Amino acid sequence: MILRDLIRDYMLIPGLAGHEDRIRARIAADLDRLGIPHRTDRLGNLSATLEGDPAAPSVLVFTHMDQLGFILRKIEPNGLIRLERLGGVPERALAAQAVLICTRKGDIPALIANKSHHATTPEEKYRVVPYAELYVDAGFASKEEAHTAGLRIGDPVVYRPHVMELANGRMAGTSADDRAGCAALVDLAARLKDRTSGPTVHLVWSVQEEYNLRGVLPAATAAKPDIAFQIDLLLACDTPDMTARGDVTLGGGPGISLYSFHGRGTLNGVIPHPALVSLMEDVAEAEGLPLQRSAHT
Repeated sequence: MILRDLIRDYMLIPGLAGHEDRIRARIAADLDRLGIPHRTDRLGNLSATLEGDPAAPSVLVFTHMDQLGFILRKIEPNGLIRLERLGGVPERALAAQAVLICTRKGDIPALIANKSHHATTPEEKYRVVPYAELYVDAGFASKEEAHTAGLRIGDPVVYRPHVMELANGRMAGTSADDRAGCAALVDLAARLKDRTSGPTVHLVWSVQEEYNLRGVLPAATAAKPDIAFQIDLLLACDTPDMTARGDVTLGGGPGISLYSFHGRGTLNGVIPHPALVSLMEDVAEAEGLPLQRSAHT
């Protein structure tokens, strides 16, 4: 399996937090092709354990399968749809976005409406419309028509999945956070499955990360590892709006987070153990690998 192809495939699979069934099934199928046994807990986390030396510290490596998006909140009598946010969805980037409503009867394309430029007042032109005021148009003429098509309150809604190939081998698209991590963890599983030494390694593709890290906590409790590593994204700082935030560059190699803080809900961030930081740095230096350093709030 080519890592780049895995990332592209995973980015095209809808999987809102709490609704990760499809992406979990695809990752499970890839583990089956590798001959790696796996299991799913009641919450939906996908896990695999590669047994090793019981005397060595056990290791957990985890990433999250879910993506941010929306929940269908209300269907208006005229068939238009209202949404609730799930995760860090930026309101200033919502208007005119294409979305996918994932129903029991199938996926339904729709569009977040944007008032015509010709009809906006000078004050409206520079106002970010709060998500609660936005509506989605899927083409339905009535609430009854939307219900018949399968729409229900609580249905997951995601940005329309897409991937763009950019210059210099770069990619852009939906749910790179954290389908890139999912692909990296599958690649790690492939590299570790035939090893003859080393510690026991638990691999977890977790659910509901975008909903206050709900998924990985019970998975970590079950695995009881001595050491844990998370594979996720860092903020690139090589664009004009981000240069003051740090030195991480896109294409500069993997990074290690030395400090992160969100300041909301239970997503309070992490201060990593100094011994693990030293271990990562020593291994990177010994292997001649780049390792960028990040400290972001």
